[in-house]
Amino acid sequence: EYLGVQSIANVGGAVRLVSCKTGYGLSSMLQKAQDLAEDMDCDVYVVGAANAGKSTLINFILDKNVQKTGAGRNTKKRAGNQNAKKGAVTTSPLPGTTLKFIQVDLGNGQKLYDTPGLLVPGTLTQLLTPAELKMVVPKKEVEPITLRIASGKCVQVGGLARIEVIGDSKPFLFTFFVSNDIKLHPTDTSRADELIAKHVGGLITPPLAPGPERMEQIGEFESHDIEIDGTGWKEAAADITLRGLGWVAVTGAGVAKVRVSVPKGIGISVRPPLMPFDIWEAAASHTGGKAVRKGGKTKSGKRRKGVGRR
Repeated sequence: EYLGVQSIANVGGAVRLVSCKTGYGLSSMLQKAQDLAEDMDCDVYVVGAANAGKSTLINFILDKNVQKTGAGRNTKKRAGNQNAKKGAVTTSPLPGTTLKFIQVDLGNGQKLYDTPGLLVPGTLTQLLTPAELKMVVPKKEVEPITLRIASGKCVQVGGLARIEVIGDSKPFLFTFFVSNDIKLHPTDTSRADELIAKHVGGLITPPLAPGPERMEQIGEFESHDIEIDGTGWKEAAADITLRGLGWVAVTGAGVAKVRVSVPKGIGISVRPPLMPFDIWEAAASHTGGKAVRKGGKTKSGKRRKGVGRR
């Protein structure tokens, strides 16, 4: 148990970092699931929130099964989705794309079932338009950005959330793990409302234009005050999760007093850091209206290109 979170390893489970795009970690994860299913004499079910990537995972397994058996797949293009292969599971940033249980034969009498996504209450995606959903749901590897925030300063996560440091807190580092299409904008807390009113839907997205009208549709915001005990500058102390948007890792020494503002009813939580050592590789400078990651060398020794969010 850590910060009140109990490990599922206590009941024979495991947490795995995987990529359905590259296949990283998927074979060992699937083997673990099959071993557990064999021990418990049951099938495997893929269960989770809408847009978590369940159908993308199923498609990867289907492709692996085709390669293993050598069976060809009908590649006739589907109406309305020219890039999809017939037999594949439809994927979309829109929740509710999977409408029924989909069965995959794993062999040895085991079946794997893809289930419809759970519509989790308090998820930000339920407030967004299809075009905004495409921005919020990552399509490629997320490039985290670390920004230093002092008391009286804040960062706008598009127009959908605000992270600010309050009270007598010393400056802390905040590493944002959100879609690369979401614009991050550091500013003075005193100017944040004016900034949103003037630039939402343009300089600040999502939401998209017409920004003021969309903000009115999204509704009233509410603030949550959090205190996080820092563990030093080498690793993050905790993550602040923004349900349906991403998370922010908090790093520093002392106590961080943080105010998180999100649309009313949207859930936030504090958890142990998922990626505590990504702080300095994602360090950024701020100039004008954009956050820009500093150039440098990667672990492989190659020069890292400067990237950021305009």
